Amino acid sequence: MNSTPEADWLNLLIGLLQGAQLQLLRVLDALGLAAQVHGQPAWPWARRLSGENLLIDLGQARNLAWTLVCVALAVLALLVALLWRRRRFYALALVPMLLIAAPWPEAHVVLVPATPTSFQSSPTGFTAASIAKGRVLYAQNCVACHGADGKGEGPLAASLAVWPPNLSGPLLWRRADGDLLWRILHGTPDVQQGGKPTMPGFGGQLNEADAWALIDYMKAQGAGQSLRALGNWPQPIGLPDMAVRCGSQAPRLLASWRGQRVRIVAGNATPAEDPRLVTVQLVSPSQTALPAADCVADSPAAWEALALIAGTDRLAGTQLIADRDGWLRARGEPGKAGWSDDDLLCRSERAPAASAKNTALPADGLGALIARMDAEPVRFVKGGFIH
Repeated sequence: MNSTPEADWLNLLIGLLQGAQLQLLRVLDALGLAAQVHGQPAWPWARRLSGENLLIDLGQARNLAWTLVCVALAVLALLVALLWRRRRFYALALVPMLLIAAPWPEAHVVLVPATPTSFQSSPTGFTAASIAKGRVLYAQNCVACHGADGKGEGPLAASLAVWPPNLSGPLLWRRADGDLLWRILHGTPDVQQGGKPTMPGFGGQLNEADAWALIDYMKAQGAGQSLRALGNWPQPIGLPDMAVRCGSQAPRLLASWRGQRVRIVAGNATPAEDPRLVTVQLVSPSQTALPAADCVADSPAAWEALALIAGTDRLAGTQLIADRDGWLRARGEPGKAGWSDDDLLCRSERAPAASAKNTALPADGLGALIARMDAEPVRFVKGGFIH
């Protein structure tokens, strides 16, 4: 969820790198210089700037930051030389001095292999319907090697030259979604064996919409398996989008409440409405009558997706709380009265702001949980970049 070291300047540096590469790709696309691959502009180079390595190697991150400062000053000196003829020699002499003095980072740390889809993003929006579709595709194409739980222990795993990776571990989060898309459709080469594929590409069986659904399913599955094994969500997982009906109004998407906290209540139990939260009752597929709650989601796919993320086959009675940014943060287990700090399953490693530290927490458990969520927002790192 958060990667150390925690430093505002490092966050800014990585954000600038990501933004610069995205803007460059958009400019190339606008000029007609970027090919279209799987429905989106393709990254035209074999390398890209790495955010993940900089999060790990603080020394190289500092070198890159100072190098960028030196390069910016060199560019400024060139502009001065163009505009100030009388001092042109001094400005031009400064340029090579700055470039020589720059502590250039190691190229293999800053630049990492890229795929044409490295900067592509999922068009699905992480929906319950997409997760349900991905579950079917996973069972058809992936379970034999990766296993039903995604831990890489499927019935064919032992016969492979390279053991399949554990999809419930950190690997899924170290890779950008676009890179995952490429690997699913085009396979994974083993650079130590001359590019021989360790996983075949499924482009013949799946299209890009199928691959994005698989990625959504793997995220939900990985979240649930982490919760089973660790008792928390070590990586932020979003609240899947779904259709919600409130009274006699037309159905609306859950994402339309983004910016507000949302509480999902699974099954028949209906807690009292709370002005601090938007409460949505999730109907079980086995329920014959709709509850009397104000807002109801009755999609079987939604029940299936949240059961997967919650890591349970018995979702009834469970409550889930998402923060204002749409990240699932807390879970209330069936039969548990009240809320406590132990229910906060997606935590931030960032210390709360000074103003938040000096603010007394509300007396009730839910209020204290909400205050903690608001004071300590998560930082989502995917593929080495902060989202």
